[in-house]
Amino acid sequence: MPTKITMPKLGESVVEGTINKWLVQEGDKVDQYDPILEITTDKVDAEIPCSTNGTILKLLVSEGDTVKVGSLLGWIGEPNEAIDIQPTDNLQTSHLTETVDSPSSTKSISQETYISPVVKKIISENNLDITQIKGTGQDGRITKKDVQTFMRTKNHSAAIGHSSVKLSMTPMRKTIAQHMIQSKHTSAHVTTVFEVDMTNVIAHRKTNQTSYADNDIKLTYTAYFLYACALALSSHKTLNSTLVDDMILIKDDINIGFAVSLGEGGLIVPVIRETDKKTLSKLAHELNDLTTRARAHTLRPDEVQHGTFTITNHGVFGSVVATAIINQPQCAILGIGAIQKRVVVIEDIMEIRPMVYISLTFDHRIIDGEYADEFLKKVKTELEQWT
Repeated sequence: MPTKITMPKLGESVVEGTINKWLVQEGDKVDQYDPILEITTDKVDAEIPCSTNGTILKLLVSEGDTVKVGSLLGWIGEPNEAIDIQPTDNLQTSHLTETVDSPSSTKSISQETYISPVVKKIISENNLDITQIKGTGQDGRITKKDVQTFMRTKNHSAAIGHSSVKLSMTPMRKTIAQHMIQSKHTSAHVTTVFEVDMTNVIAHRKTNQTSYADNDIKLTYTAYFLYACALALSSHKTLNSTLVDDMILIKDDINIGFAVSLGEGGLIVPVIRETDKKTLSKLAHELNDLTTRARAHTLRPDEVQHGTFTITNHGVFGSVVATAIINQPQCAILGIGAIQKRVVVIEDIMEIRPMVYISLTFDHRIIDGEYADEFLKKVKTELEQWT
């Protein structure tokens, strides 16, 4: 009996997902737990494993299509096994016969094609000639990625003065935009900045890098900041909180998230649970693992949820100071600048030290500047007195 491939539920609040890429084709033999497709949701990108052994009998949804949780995506079974390929109400891809008025041609072209509402909308909004777009999806269907590629090529080859590029936002980019606007409209953002001498941290890292590497752990500076922030949050618990109506809800668990850049794809914030209960080596190990899987789009949805505080290390790109936006519904976010050697005065003597600016952007509705400064002073002390 054939088995359905359906859109899985990848989180409590996830109601739909976009088919980013099929990793199999019709006729392929697959084993249980083999990855068969990549899905993008507003929470995370994920590879979906096969639920059973068998042969891919039919793929019903094209790459780039967005469908509801539970939608039928395809069938797995024995070769030549009979299946039901009728469209379902949940499937947002439809078999259309339509007349398309070409903006670059005087004639109207009638064609029968598989095209999703999302792709149709992009083509309509940008006045594109559908006949010029090569489809790379199942059975030659035109996908969202095909349209974006066509638009980039079209605009790149245009004459100077006519090279504007119009690209539809990815689901992740849309989510980031919505969250950033929501955060600015929700919290009273204030930023305070401290300078930290990283001499002791650098010395410790230099001494221990090899031993950590022997255990397959890459010791990065971010691990030190995670450790220091967890200690500081333990004594400044109001920063580990959220505002619910007129009540400040202080969280028991300290779960620190850290921003991972995905290049043009945006960013994602994996979360290390109970950060305050872990050693530096454990934090470094989890940091490496989550970062690697974030960039490989293999994080689980629960690994980007339940954060209570966030760190963003913008210094890895050379930035010295930045004012981050709070990751709602949290109270604050710590920014880490680039570590640079600077001349500082220590007991009336000028010395060259490795210095870094750390910034705390906090919700002024929940805490005041003095409390924020006390927290940053604690982080600074932990780093400067590292042994």
